[in-house]
Amino acid sequence: MGRSIGFLALALVVVIGGYLYTRQTQSVISTGSNPETTVDVTAVRNDLIAIAKAERNYWASNAKYVSLDELRFTGHIQIPTRAHYSYSAETAETTFKIIATYSGTDPQAPKRITIDETMAITVE
Repeated sequence: MGRSIGFLALALVVVIGGYLYTRQTQSVISTGSNPETTVDVTAVRNDLIAIAKAERNYWASNAKYVSLDELRFTGHIQIPTRAHYSYSAETAETTFKIIATYSGTDPQAPKRITIDETMAITVE
């Protein structure tokens, strides 16, 4: 009797854990109505992380954040071109926000993806 109760408790924990895991992975999975959009969003997130790291490296050397053009000019990063996304930056001496703006036709694609100096990615 004790073993069957233990087994049922274990099964319940596994089911609850599996449910929570699938709910969390849904929030991580890129949005979009087709696989191409999902791949684009993943690539854009990687681009944003690389740009943010370049900003942080520049800040470590110069104690300020700079525009994307200056990062390119100084050789800290080569910003890739994406078919449906464009990149811009809002910078101050102690903060920055890198913004990827969507211009494609997929209605479920994120319209704006941003990253800031805390390396937090926000999807709108």
